[in-house]
Amino acid sequence: MDTPRSPIPAMPDAPESVQEKPGFRTKSIGTRVTPEELRLIEAAAERDGKKFAEWIREAVLKAAAGSSADTGELLLEELAALRYIVLNLSDATARAAQNSESLPPEVVLRIREAADSRKRATARRLLEEFRASVTPSGDGR
Repeated sequence: MDTPRSPIPAMPDAPESVQEKPGFRTKSIGTRVTPEELRLIEAAAERDGKKFAEWIREAVLKAAAGSSADTGELLLEELAALRYIVLNLSDATARAAQNSESLPPEVVLRIREAADSRKRATARRLLEEFRASVTPSGDGR
């Protein structure tokens, strides 16, 4: 009759190099990617001036921490709001000028509020459209 194998017991007297050290990276993870995905990841790491493993670790930890918005997304949101404001203020000013009127302050406030309320959705839509237009080879065709 075979006896079940027991798991390897912890080694409390193991040398320090074998025991887990707080703050040291002692675990690894792995995944499979296509050759095209690998080229994209390598290019991203190179573009950011980071080693391959460092870039992957930072990307995974950022995603795990729930950092859905980065500085670039925040800036895109603000640019989307500014674009909305400029276009709508220009239009409203031109209409007021046609009627020899000045632009009422409440119109300016409404335009700003509308820009703020839609900037996140606009930025996300722009990002999705951009990402969909980029091919796996990263050349944008």
